[in-house]
Amino acid sequence: MASWRSFWRLTRLERLLLLRAMLLLPLTSLALRLAGFRRLQALLVRRLPAAPEFSKESAAERAALTARMVRAAARRDPGRPNCLKQSVVLWWLLRGQGIPAELRIGVRKTGQVLEAHAWVEHEGAPLYEQEDLHEHYAPFEGPLSAASPGTGTQPR
Repeated sequence: MASWRSFWRLTRLERLLLLRAMLLLPLTSLALRLAGFRRLQALLVRRLPAAPEFSKESAAERAALTARMVRAAARRDPGRPNCLKQSVVLWWLLRGQGIPAELRIGVRKTGQVLEAHAWVEHEGAPLYEQEDLHEHYAPFEGPLSAASPGTGTQPR
């Protein structure tokens, strides 16, 4: 009951972003399993709508808000979406709003274990990262989401 009261206290934009993220997280999980990362990314790039540009300040505010709503949706998702699923959803929601965003993936080796982490950057700064986690991973060269909105081009 308290969750519903909290939900209705959100602004209309926050509710819309939260609901979109709650819908996209399980769909992204399924799509990654069935189609794989590159196919899903190509599909999402083709489906990006032409969106208005924001001023640099308002884009940063909207990016932070969108990241908070994706994180809130992830906390409520029974599937416990990992960083890749959350990052794909955040990247797509941002790009769909006309906000520049780059999906990054990095790796590190801890003993004999190779670990990976995904995050989203806006204007070169990571969004919703806790304690600069991304700094412990060596990112792949160049962003994985360098394609521009509305084009089907792939990253270099």
